[in-house]
Amino acid sequence: MARPDINRSGEIEVFVRVVEAESFSAAARSLRMTPSAVSKLIARLEDRLGARLIRRSTRKLQVTPEGSAFYESGLRILADISAAEREASLGATPRGRLRINCLVPFGQHYLIPLIPRFLEQNPEITVELTLTDKVVDLMEERADLAIRAGQLTSPGLIARRLGQSRMVMVASPAYVEAHGVPKTPADLSDHHLLGFCFRRTSEGWPFRDSKGKIVNVVPEGSLVSDGEQMRLMLLAGAGIGRLSCWHSAPDIAAGRLVPLLEDFNPGDEEAVHAVYVGQGKHLPARVRAFLDFLVANVKMPQRWD
Repeated sequence: MARPDINRSGEIEVFVRVVEAESFSAAARSLRMTPSAVSKLIARLEDRLGARLIRRSTRKLQVTPEGSAFYESGLRILADISAAEREASLGATPRGRLRINCLVPFGQHYLIPLIPRFLEQNPEITVELTLTDKVVDLMEERADLAIRAGQLTSPGLIARRLGQSRMVMVASPAYVEAHGVPKTPADLSDHHLLGFCFRRTSEGWPFRDSKGKIVNVVPEGSLVSDGEQMRLMLLAGAGIGRLSCWHSAPDIAAGRLVPLLEDFNPGDEEAVHAVYVGQGKHLPARVRAFLDFLVANVKMPQRWD
């Protein structure tokens, strides 16, 4: 077995160049090496192989039969290496298994409807999709990328923004009819408020008062584990909740939910990002293709009207 510090492909390339140039000096110039460095490399290669590849004389170089056979094999090896590099390069056809971790509501309302078109455009890719609002470790889950909403908290990840939309407080028409419409944030103390059971950057709902000051109301009603459960409970008339427009706009436009306390809405927004490990220039072609597809096709509404 060859030592790990031996660059065998580099040795083969130098040997092939010497044979084709019929000169150490000419090969050295094309490789930007010194003639002595080329000569020493060929000598080391012959010592390692235990065979004479080139006979040297003051007038010309003569390739031995062993050298001719090694030259032909070397050409095939270099061609295979070039093909492998092209395959793995950014211009290669995207292929392989693409593992995606996505928050539940975005996956259900945006990602799943788009995946059939992505697979049609990239028939050599297979998608493995996991929906969860839990922030997972991409390395442990062996995921290629994750789609997350809100403030990014995981260090060491590269993020690509897919869009953002403002937050809105909503309830179902049935809930409003039964419990009334809150006129000010203070009125929320008389209502059933839905919150999340997982830790968030901010535990309260921000409002802008008549003096322009931001005040927070902490929801203390029922707790849900993800945004889609929140939406379904709101549609069922369970209380008042706060969702992003990208999640709630279709329900508001259809009259299934109604916006509340808009005069006090501070206009804060929730961004959605695709995050992944590593620098973009080293991304596999399948991951880059999916990121570009998302950026081109995800359309997140700012309002419902």
